[in-house]
Amino acid sequence: MDQFFQNALSSAAYALIGVVMFILAFIVIDVLTPGKLWDEIGVKKNTAAAILMGSVAIALGIIVAAAIH
Repeated sequence: MDQFFQNALSSAAYALIGVVMFILAFIVIDVLTPGKLWDEIGVKKNTAAAILMGSVAIALGIIVAAAIH
């Protein structure tokens, strides 16, 4: 049972790291792109900006999965 809690804690830590990395990546991409990225995606319905952030999310998912493995 002790191993279960250790694994659950490790999974929660990696999930938290992944969320923090995603937020930081969103901020960095927002600074590097012209205009407000959130407005481009949400208000103006800019498909290219949404694809960009989707690509960032997939890349971060791969990195976190590799770190866990």
